[in-house]
Amino acid sequence: MLNSKQCEAFLAVAETGSFDFAAERLCLTASAITLRVQQLEKQLGHLLIVRERPCRVTSSGESLLHYLQHSRLLEQQLVQQLTGKSAANGFYQVNIATNDDSLATWLLSTLQHVLIEEKIALHLKVDDQSQTHHLLEAGLVNACISTEQYAMKGCQAVRIGSMTYRMVATPNFINRWFQQGIHRESLRHAPAVIYNAKDHLHTDLIQKQFGLSPQCYPHHFIPSSNAFVETILLGLGFGMLPDYQIGNRLKYGELIEILPEFKHELELYWHHWNQQSLQLQKITEVLVRSAHLKMQKSEHTHLTA
Repeated sequence: MLNSKQCEAFLAVAETGSFDFAAERLCLTASAITLRVQQLEKQLGHLLIVRERPCRVTSSGESLLHYLQHSRLLEQQLVQQLTGKSAANGFYQVNIATNDDSLATWLLSTLQHVLIEEKIALHLKVDDQSQTHHLLEAGLVNACISTEQYAMKGCQAVRIGSMTYRMVATPNFINRWFQQGIHRESLRHAPAVIYNAKDHLHTDLIQKQFGLSPQCYPHHFIPSSNAFVETILLGLGFGMLPDYQIGNRLKYGELIEILPEFKHELELYWHHWNQQSLQLQKITEVLVRSAHLKMQKSEHTHLTA
């Protein structure tokens, strides 16, 4: 049997990255935290924490961390189901992983009413849409928005809609970098805008069509959806934007769609554990019913602009 106090100490160190911070969280001394973690490591026969600054978990510690975080989520759901509230303030906590573009565009407006009516407090984790389901698998969230079509064991996955992405740039950028056309050589010199190293939407298209890897051309990493749009609007680079963020900028000439054959439909799916709290069920109902309508509205706005 795992000792709850030892596990609590380990979890605090793993999540804060420090024995001192863990001690503050648990209102204990750092030496008491150290002793409990050492006892847990001795019991399990594995080193769990690498004593560095910040501390990091080993592969064995990672397995234990995922187990404990998943158990904590299940406990929170059980308490919510039995007591009706997660804390004295009367709000329910729901942990969701989402991609940044959904968060910056349609997600919060879609959930607005259910969050208010049901007194739900969202705890969001943001990652690339191809990676968010790993957070669910690790037990770090109750549900996620992902491009993964198939549900893992113990979960359900349902399609909630698609986002249309287009390759765009400002007129000034095109005049400067693509005056002689868009081809392999011009792309080797024109700066691109990419969300982060996990974002393969742009890089895969350039690789497939022109045989250029990211190492072959200059690019900005802008890991913020709103700043990503601003970077392109400032003429610092070209990149893939969803219709929701393009809006009517094509109509008014602020942006120009380049390489229209690169238009991409990104299918999004809602993943959640089979066992849901009542509040997560309500969020699921709203997303399944309304998310695709929000995305379709943005598509319609783009087409009629």
